[in-house]
Amino acid sequence: MDEDIRERLQRGQHREAFDLLMPRYQDKIFRLAYSVLGNRALAEETTQDIFIRIWKALGGFRGQSSLSTWIYTVARNTCFTAAKSNAAHAPLLRNIPAQLHAPEHDIDWQFLISQLPEKYRQVLMLYYMEDRSYDEVAQLLDLPMGTVKTNLHRARKELAEAVLAQRMTKGAG
Repeated sequence: MDEDIRERLQRGQHREAFDLLMPRYQDKIFRLAYSVLGNRALAEETTQDIFIRIWKALGGFRGQSSLSTWIYTVARNTCFTAAKSNAAHAPLLRNIPAQLHAPEHDIDWQFLISQLPEKYRQVLMLYYMEDRSYDEVAQLLDLPMGTVKTNLHRARKELAEAVLAQRMTKGAG
């Protein structure tokens, strides 16, 4: 899929390669940034930072992995750095699926998900919010497949326990 970009990189045509990859990956990178950061403005800013980093590092791409894997690794690392530096200012997850806000649910999903350990939030948002496969989540987070499945299972279990606790608290109040 990215052979045209790889060919230009091999010929040292970095500008031409970048001009091809930016429109091809811009929306995907923005969606990843938004799913991690949960804030449109911050995701836009981080997306720009990601492409600046890609531009600066493009000459160092040696083709040992696929271009898309390399781009997503740069994007993932930049997003997680931005999330950590902005954690005090905004919750990581605001992009909760619409069905979780249905009227019959009086659950504060945003709060519950924000209380999960970071490793659980990451797999949860990539798998459910970004509709990524187990393989893609494993690649993006640089984790073994088993760890992704375990973290996702534990995230769902902790959420279920938190929902039960929240319902019990509301029922008692």
